[in-house]
Amino acid sequence: MLGATAAQLPPRMDFIIPADHPSLPGHFPGRPLVPGVVVLERVVEAIEATHGPLRPLRLPQVKFLQPLLPGERACIELARIEPDGAAPRWRFRVLRGATLISSGDIIEQDAVDQDAAP
Repeated sequence: MLGATAAQLPPRMDFIIPADHPSLPGHFPGRPLVPGVVVLERVVEAIEATHGPLRPLRLPQVKFLQPLLPGERACIELARIEPDGAAPRWRFRVLRGATLISSGDIIEQDAVDQDAAP
């Protein structure tokens, strides 16, 4: 990304979704998996813990590669990308041990507005 700088946030932010989380009974009965939206919620919380409250967001790229089970420890890795003249972006990876669970980019609304300009 030309003209952008990347700043590492705290290198590891661990989390565990407990077996009694309210999203699990319907996702999926008998073999619960942590919903992707719950994982993304933890990613946003990790960003806000360092950066403060965020404006509306866009997630132009998110990949879910492996399931996360209740009670498993996962780790969020973040890098803040600061394009010249645009609002911040974050690149994230969520890992279970050495296994990549999900990855993607989060962009604040201002960056979306500037990206859409001709």
